[in-house]
Amino acid sequence: MNKQQLFEQIQRKKSFLCVGLDPVLDKLPKHLLKYEDPILEFNKQLIDATHDLCVAYKPNTAFYETRGVKGWDTLVKTWKHFPKDVFTIADAKRGDIGNTSAMYAEAFFNQESSDMSFDSITVAPYMGKDSVSPFLTYEDKWVILLALTSNAGSQDFQTKQSEDQKLYEQVITTSSQWAGSDQMMYVVGATKPEEFQNIRRLAPDNFLLVPGVGAQGGSLSAVCEFGLNSECGLLVNAARSIIYASSGEDFAEKAREEALALQQEMEQILKSANLI
Repeated sequence: MNKQQLFEQIQRKKSFLCVGLDPVLDKLPKHLLKYEDPILEFNKQLIDATHDLCVAYKPNTAFYETRGVKGWDTLVKTWKHFPKDVFTIADAKRGDIGNTSAMYAEAFFNQESSDMSFDSITVAPYMGKDSVSPFLTYEDKWVILLALTSNAGSQDFQTKQSEDQKLYEQVITTSSQWAGSDQMMYVVGATKPEEFQNIRRLAPDNFLLVPGVGAQGGSLSAVCEFGLNSECGLLVNAARSIIYASSGEDFAEKAREEALALQQEMEQILKSANLI
């Protein structure tokens, strides 16, 4: 999915919601345990209940890898269940020397190799250009580079000042030379709303993947005040507040209610910004 197609989906669905699929077996509704693959059934029902309200899904691969071969199979089958009109994010946070990154890229982008072809992957920038470039060789695939994350520990490195820039600012400035806004996104946490104006100065046209709204306490309105651009430019992720809205047999229905509330708020924001 290219940038124009993504914006068209946002306009059509009146939403820039991304649903994080981070399932933990112990937290699943108990009635799902009768299925051969409870996590897959959980994901499928969530997708079926929310796909008209969101434009993206983001499975965090660690929640699947922890279950070994069976978990990887669940991830593949989850990817296959995604509708064609949603943007898919492999939240894998990869990044290594060039030949290793090339293998990571093949694992998540090459369906012939791995049986999956996500639209994008999250990448750690610490090892520099040659660790990111292999992901950028795939046409219409995206790198979502970690810039300013929502966790408390982000202050340990990301906001440290070096010469005239903070580290996360250097990440954005330097990486913007590797790819344009049609292939590069940035992760910016909703818990850092005061930084969005500065980030938009550095990356005016890029999409931002924004975790931290919902269970982590980030404010959607605060993010949008400075984060929106002329193509929306935001994918706001919510995971726990949606997927664990209920632990009963009505979990998918309650997940839809949570997603609908966010979608309706996003619709009003898009209308106020004259984007729909």
